[in-house]
Amino acid sequence: MNRARNTGTVAQGAASRLLRLAVQLLGTIVQAVQTRAELLTTEVEEEFERVGRVLLLGMATLLAGILGALIAGFVVVLVFWDAHRLAAALAVLGVFLLGAALCGLAVRRELRARPRRLLEATLTELARDVAWLRRQL
Repeated sequence: MNRARNTGTVAQGAASRLLRLAVQLLGTIVQAVQTRAELLTTEVEEEFERVGRVLLLGMATLLAGILGALIAGFVVVLVFWDAHRLAAALAVLGVFLLGAALCGLAVRRELRARPRRLLEATLTELARDVAWLRRQL
């Protein structure tokens, strides 16, 4: 009778430990998910801020450049108005087209040379978590 009671107590103790371990594992997983969600949020916010700054500065640069180029083009055509107005207008047009082509190539280069993937740190941490969980199972 004592032996049966001890076996039941051992089984309850093992079940209790197993339950505690499961709860601890679940708590660890929830903490990891919370940490990754915070990291994801931070990365998304940083990326939105960076994109906003780049767009604002790009638009201001574009506006200033267009106005400056337009005024410079008018000045060149006005200077050569009497003798070579058509040649001056074509030269200004050529300069504008060359500038547009160079800017287009620069934009293409920037888009290809993006320093990192979006949410790279989050994806790396999630991959580590998956690897850790696989080792645990």
